[in-house]
Amino acid sequence: MSGFCVFSGFMRIAETLVIFLKGILMGAADILPGISGGTIAFVTGIYERLIFGIKNIDFAFIKFALQGRWGKAKENLLSIDFEFFIPLSLGITCAFLLLSRVLHATLQTHPAIAYAFFFGLIAGSAKVIFKSVSQHSVPSTLAFVMGFVGAFIFVSLNPLETEHSLVVIFLATIVATSAMLLPGISGAFILLFLGQYQFMLQALTELNMVVILVSSAGSLTGFITFSRVMAYLLKKHRNATLAALTGLILGSLRQPFGKIMETHALNPIFALVPAVIGFAIVLFLDRFANSKEKQY
Repeated sequence: MSGFCVFSGFMRIAETLVIFLKGILMGAADILPGISGGTIAFVTGIYERLIFGIKNIDFAFIKFALQGRWGKAKENLLSIDFEFFIPLSLGITCAFLLLSRVLHATLQTHPAIAYAFFFGLIAGSAKVIFKSVSQHSVPSTLAFVMGFVGAFIFVSLNPLETEHSLVVIFLATIVATSAMLLPGISGAFILLFLGQYQFMLQALTELNMVVILVSSAGSLTGFITFSRVMAYLLKKHRNATLAALTGLILGSLRQPFGKIMETHALNPIFALVPAVIGFAIVLFLDRFANSKEKQY
């Protein structure tokens, strides 16, 4: 019996560590202006647990506590999947704090290599999500085309010139976090488009706690709100939704490709190397993900 308990405890620790590592990958992806943390969640097999886990958080425990119904408050609070969200959140936070400086330096010194790598990550993500479309039909084809055209046009738009007030940061992170839940839409690119990316990256590197706390509140709001939208779409219109996401991903390839061409610092032939590495990483993650978790 004691041996079984030890084995069970070891497996729980191993599972927690794996979730933490997936959180690091998601956080790293969310920092990059080209790949979504939602994409990483999808290819590592935790997307369904993430979306429906967030959706099921209704904060009813606050109402019960105010009413003095402590038993109900405890029951509602414990219904939250803390075994999943705590290590995942810690992994994402660690990635934000540790990798923001590295990414900032890399984009300054080797932008062409970085964007070629992003290109491979995005292309691999498109392949993974497209194969999850179980039935191809007219609606899913139209959704794919609309997603592709929409993303292709959007990534060509010039970034907006916006102020860095706390209100703007809060609203921008709501939009960016909503995008992070979509496999194919980069939350970092949304921040880039809204003129907040460099400012937020600097705030992370300097540990500006006011900005970090405000953006965290915006992220929480975006997660809770948009998870309900995605849960509905995936339950009611799964194939069309995944087809649209595939189109979004392929259309967004225009952005890293354009950045590679702008730098003129890397021969297109040599750009294939970091692109292939990025592509292979996504396929590797998909290959070893738990296939049962990826069924909506």
